[in-house]
Amino acid sequence: MLLTVIVLDSVGAGELPDAEAFGDVGSHTINHTLEAAPVALPNLARLGLGHIPTIQTSPETVPDVPAGGGYGRLREVSPGKDTSTGHWEFMGVQLEHAFQIFPDGFPTAVMEPFDAATGHGHLCNKPYSGTEVIRDYGREHLETGDPIVYTSGDSVFQIAAHEDVVPLETLYEWCEAARALLHGEFAVARVIARPFRGEWPFERAGEHRRDFSLTPPPTVLDAAKDAGRAVIGIGKIPDIYAHQGFTEEIHTDSNADGIRKTIERMRQAGQDGTDGLIYTNLVDFDSKYGHRRDPAGYSHCLAEFDAALPEIMASVPEDGALIIISDHGNDPTWHGTDHTREHGLLLVYRPGMNGVNLGERSTFADIGATTTEALGVKWTGPGESFWQALK
Repeated sequence: MLLTVIVLDSVGAGELPDAEAFGDVGSHTINHTLEAAPVALPNLARLGLGHIPTIQTSPETVPDVPAGGGYGRLREVSPGKDTSTGHWEFMGVQLEHAFQIFPDGFPTAVMEPFDAATGHGHLCNKPYSGTEVIRDYGREHLETGDPIVYTSGDSVFQIAAHEDVVPLETLYEWCEAARALLHGEFAVARVIARPFRGEWPFERAGEHRRDFSLTPPPTVLDAAKDAGRAVIGIGKIPDIYAHQGFTEEIHTDSNADGIRKTIERMRQAGQDGTDGLIYTNLVDFDSKYGHRRDPAGYSHCLAEFDAALPEIMASVPEDGALIIISDHGNDPTWHGTDHTREHGLLLVYRPGMNGVNLGERSTFADIGATTTEALGVKWTGPGESFWQALK
């Protein structure tokens, strides 16, 4: 049995009931993106995109056609709207308390030992857009060699450095040093290496980004691996779980690369009889277009995935399944540059299945529960499986 789960990073399906607490009432990544920059998504429509609650349909974007797959929405119960919170809940970890955020920057108790570890001072140390921070501080970084430290509305400690000034291995060592410091009262979900290159206003070297995450409690991934199943993480997925619970990790440089490598691994699994999970994150929606408030780019990215969907579906083995989800929103028409607190998308395909309404799922952890039932793995954590509805 091969189950493939693909996360369309930040492709939110409408505000959650508690969106007011996050300042996100009225956000809707899918609807607002397609309103601002209409593109046709016929293959997602055929799976059931237009039948998901609140998704607005039109002949030019999401045509009103019968659903041929499973469709619904996922409610996130953990407090937060960041990558780690959503992904951890997918695999059975519901947080009681949100990860720490630092809207005023990191305190001296963090920055002094960090500076000692790098042998430099630091620049910025406050919430900032990733593209704007290298534009505004990049030239000073070139002159001083001091790393650019910044955060956001997420629980992150981000370190930006020019590849010609700070070698990648050194940048990664600095991230490891920061990760060791950021625990207890200063714990953040992720330390992120953000290398950049070229001349001012500079270009982010996204293919060399690396995330250094907190280690989660035991997850569905650990249960599957311990049961002898393959657990294959593609893209930034292994980083999010601190590389815990995987039998294989595959790096990607872009959505297109991630889609290609996912299809290749699915086909290989069909040939060698791999029993387990392929788990992919496609991050370009979020990193390249959501945070940069670029609805046209976001729409183009959705259209690229839609065009690839028939080949992905054709790679699903006869007894396998494909689950397409999202971890939060990042409405490119919204104010600011942070994520938005939204329902997760849920679409499912199995060869020969008919359309089925999977409803409003009560937790992201239903993905993990479904994964364990599909793979025949014991799991006693949260979540309710919808596997039987797909048969």
